[in-house]
This record gives sequence, C-alpha cells and structure tokens, in this order.
Amino acid sequence: MSDTLGETAPDQPDGPTAPSTQQAYLFVVFECDRPLSGGACYPLGEVDRVTIGRGESRVAEQVGARLDLRLPSKLLSADHVRLCQAPGGWGIEDVGSRNGTFVNQQRITRQPLRDGDLIEIGRVILRFRVLPTIGERAGAAGLAAVRPPGFGTLLPPLAVQLHDLARIAPSPLQVLLLGETGTGKEVVARGLHTLSGRPGPLIAVNCGALSGTLLESQLFGHVRGSFTGALRDEVGFVRASDHGTLFLDEIGDLPLASQAALLRVLQEREVVPVGSAHPIKVDLRIVAATHRQLDLLAARGEFRADLFARLSGHLHYLTPLRERREDLGLLVADLLAGVVLEERMPRFSPEAGRALVASEWPFNIRQLEQSLARAVTLAEDGVIQARHLVAAAPQREPGEPPPDRPDRPDRPDRPDRAPGATSGPSEAELRGWLERSRGNVSEVARALGCSRIQVHRWMQRHALDPDSFRQ
Repeated sequence: MSDTLGETAPDQPDGPTAPSTQQAYLFVVFECDRPLSGGACYPLGEVDRVTIGRGESRVAEQVGARLDLRLPSKLLSADHVRLCQAPGGWGIEDVGSRNGTFVNQQRITRQPLRDGDLIEIGRVILRFRVLPTIGERAGAAGLAAVRPPGFGTLLPPLAVQLHDLARIAPSPLQVLLLGETGTGKEVVARGLHTLSGRPGPLIAVNCGALSGTLLESQLFGHVRGSFTGALRDEVGFVRASDHGTLFLDEIGDLPLASQAALLRVLQEREVVPVGSAHPIKVDLRIVAATHRQLDLLAARGEFRADLFARLSGHLHYLTPLRERREDLGLLVADLLAGVVLEERMPRFSPEAGRALVASEWPFNIRQLEQSLARAVTLAEDGVIQARHLVAAAPQREPGEPPPDRPDRPDRPDRPDRAPGATSGPSEAELRGWLERSRGNVSEVARALGCSRIQVHRWMQRHALDPDSFRQ
C-alpha cells in the first residue's frame, strides 16, 4: 500500500459537518485579455436567471431574482448569453450573439448545464458548478479583511477550511499540512505565520534535505567541541525560530531517533543542543507538512504515533490544482504580478486560455508558476500562445482518475521490460537518480512515482548509501 496521499482528502474531524444542501454557482475563471483581473464567484441560490453581455468593466448586479453580469470583452455582444433555472435544473441559451457561445468547446444554441461545464464567450472562460453551501458566508467573510498568500480561493467549501485555518493561526496549536507535491504548503505556512502575530521569524526546513550525520546538530544546535568540526556554538533551527514559527517540510522523512528529540521540544518546550547536558527553553510554533500519510506510517511503526498526535493539533489538506480550476484566474493573477509589470502584461490567446484551464497540472501550483514564467518569456507580440505553456498532462474529463505515471519503474506494462518484471530500476539507473538528487531519497521517490520505502529497498538491494551521494 502506498504511503503517499491520493486523490481524495483524508478525514478531517475538525472540519464542518456534512453539507445538507447544495446550490449552483457561476465562476468567472479566466479572462484571456485581462490575466490580472483574477476570477469571480456568483452564487445562484436566490437567482433564477443570469444575463451576460459586454460592459465597460466587470460588474454584476442582482435585481430581484435576476443577475446581470457585464464583462469587458470586445468580442462579447451587448446581450450574449442567458442562463435560466427550470424545475429540471439550469440551462444555457445563446441569445443571438455575433461570436457564439461554447460549452466544453462545442458551439451551442441551447442546452442543459451540468456540474463542471466550461463556458467560453468572447475570450472569457466561465464554469458552472453545483457545490455545498455549508459555512460559505462565514468562510468568505473571514477571509475578506486579510488574505495572506496561500489563503485565497473562490470555492466556498475551500473558503470554509481556510477560514478555520485563519482562526487557528493565532492559537498555540501545531498545524499539519497535508497534500500533494507543489500545492503550496510553504506558502500556506508563511500565511499562517503572518496571521499568528508571533514576533519571531519563520524558519523553513526541508527534513528530506538534512544531512544524516549532522541532522540533530542542524535542528537542535550544538556546543563547541561536541564533535569533530564543531568549532563554535550553533543554535540550530529550533532555537533560531524562538518566538516564531518552525516550518518542517516533508516531516515524514525525519528519522525516528530525531523524532524523539522533536517530541521533547513539543512536550517540554525546551531543546538540548548536541554535546550539552542543559536544556534551553524555547517558545515556538511548529507547522509540519508532508505528502505522505503519517497515520499509515505511524500504524506501521515507521513514524512515532505520539509525535503524529502532537503535530496534528489541526489538519489542513491542500487541494490539488486540478480540483480547484475555479481558482486559476486568482492564482494566475497572483503569480503573474510577481513576474511582469502590469503595463507589459501579455494577453492569452483563446487556445492558451483553454489549455490553461483544461490542463491537469500534476505538479500543481509549482508547475503553474514555472509554466507562466516560461510563457511570459516566450510570448510574441504581447500574446501567449498555447505552445508557450508547458504541457501539463493529457486532458481528461472531470472526475476521471489520472493515468499511471509512464515513468514509474515498477509498472509491469513498460515496453522496455519483460512481462512480470517489476524489480525496479537497475543499479546504474538508481545511481543516476541518486547522483542527480544528491542523495535526496524523497526527491528520487517523487521522480520515480513510488514510496520512499521502496527506494530504500532498491538501495539496499544494490548496496547503495544515499550519504555517499550528498555533497
């Protein structure tokens, strides 16, 4: 059984109760001509008709049960499209527009709407959703006053979770961030630190990158002369984050021996530097993160159950990018604002806008950020084309499970292996991965699409020591 997080979030007992009702929403996902405009969310619970057409700016006005949405696109007609609610659900109708209305890239005149349908009108991409309504107003109100990085969303269910996280921030509770690689765990940790009001710094540490022989010294500090090369006292990451926040990324990679010392820090609020017999008091908040299932590791004895209990004062699952496409406009605006000046901001071609919204983004926000930086650099005549965006993955229908990674070494259907050959990479292949990652086992596991434990089995089989590859 894999110890990495899958497609669905783990149970979160401290979250809201199961929703009792659902309602329709219309999202403005992305405006190709105005990539800095972000997105918008319009609840349709008290509306039975939506009219959309061209305007000087993006404006939504509700009069009674009618919502009128104006979008500043030259390709929109003054009255372009209409959404209407009927007993059987919502439907969409083009009202004689000049450039047409497209649903899931097919031109339409009139048809019913389904949850997840993508609507394209005049270089603007919208999405129709049916979502739970529990706590949406509380979530939106709680994040309206301040939105630190990592806390922005248009999705009401996700807004509820982020609202809870924002309320947790000033408390002394430890927080465990769960989610796939690239979902922005460090960004959320920095947002938590900002909202906490703690006067000390935020210190970010990747546990998978810590040196095996010097790990405890790096974390907990050491005194001069405690080992060869210890020429002076060092405070270590724990004491450096005193009165602040210590962010421990990939906490699942922390060795068991060091987990015991970290548990003492949490229980006693003190740290004992290597080579010292005297504990030193510390006041810090730990935010840990992992893409692995710590509860499963704890059940197998591969992670301390008592440390897992201490770290998980509040669990927060970071939703993969493919499950929050409605936020793409919001994320693109935030990411592009740090890449290019507004007056030099390129437009997206319609094909590029479709590719942006339809792509799977298997490496999540990290991949989106790199793709946008590349696209801005390659844009010609101020227009980003679809080919400028890094191909994310084959596209699939919403809800369809992702295909297996083609480069996973233990897939029995790999064409370069005989049937039934699932013995993993050769010694030369594994050595190459370890050399490229400088002995970072977690990085090798992510690249090969397997668990860290499996990589250790292969290393043991080929008598390879990861420490020998670290520089």
